[in-house]
Amino acid sequence: MTPRSFFLTAAAAAFMAGAVAAGPALADAESQDPIKITLHDWTGQFITSKIMGEVLKKAGYNVEYVQADYLAQFAGLKTGDLTLAMEIWATTGQEALDEAVGSGKVENLGETGMVAKEEWWFPEYMKEKCPGLPNWEALKDEACAEAFSIPETAPKGRYLSGPVTWGGFDEERVEALDLPFEVVHAGTDAALFAELESAYQRQAPIMLWIYSPHWAPAKYKGEWVEFPPYEPACYTDPAWGINPDATHDCGKPTGPIWKAGWAGIKDKWPGAYSAIKAFNISSDEMNTMVGEVDLDGKEVDAVVAAWIAANEARWQEWLK
Repeated sequence: MTPRSFFLTAAAAAFMAGAVAAGPALADAESQDPIKITLHDWTGQFITSKIMGEVLKKAGYNVEYVQADYLAQFAGLKTGDLTLAMEIWATTGQEALDEAVGSGKVENLGETGMVAKEEWWFPEYMKEKCPGLPNWEALKDEACAEAFSIPETAPKGRYLSGPVTWGGFDEERVEALDLPFEVVHAGTDAALFAELESAYQRQAPIMLWIYSPHWAPAKYKGEWVEFPPYEPACYTDPAWGINPDATHDCGKPTGPIWKAGWAGIKDKWPGAYSAIKAFNISSDEMNTMVGEVDLDGKEVDAVVAAWIAANEARWQEWLK
């Protein structure tokens, strides 16, 4: 799963609202029906989707951007009502992706090139109040938990999680590890990072969901909590781990950010299918572009256009 500051501009809203005009005439063998690319609620995913969409438009495909829930989108991908999802994070979406692929109606289209990490994160200055960090067991201490509290959660600490649609199993983790914390979900990605900025400037207590690729781990000095290492059995077998009666007694997984799509892409749009499979971008590139939007105030469309202009030889290879 996948950050996610998302400052929606008028131009971005227009793209999210409907179809984008097709480019040059398509090859006779390819459908002119729109390739529907999903958009979610974080800047990086918007950029990734727009890069792919712009490249496909240059090849003559009809592209439509559709706002969709991160996990619920798989229902549309199975039916073909949605065509392509450019970011499925192994950290939060692997189970949903595996289930969809297992149905035979969705295809895993390969890695994007970016590697996902999402976990509880705290500013370095909080170590003075909870010196056992980053070891997760420090959070079990009531004094440490209270150091992360706000009036609404005291004496429990507050963990500021992402929007509910991101998944992540934070409530299950708190219960399984018996942590004196209350999970509070930010309404949006922008709200999540706005609260981090405010707390960091005031040196106020905060424990929250941070993800990478993103600019935040570079801008703010802090660390991820070190939970028991993830293994697949942790999420499915209560007998695994330190709590024999509960699942999710471990940290979140790390892994690739995948591309996924309706299984009919390869037959209906074979050229687009090859280009999507070939798409590859690095975490460092994404960190830079997300920072240009969220920190420098550039338009998403402008950042995408600059990448397209600077990398023509690269994306032309995707279209071969």
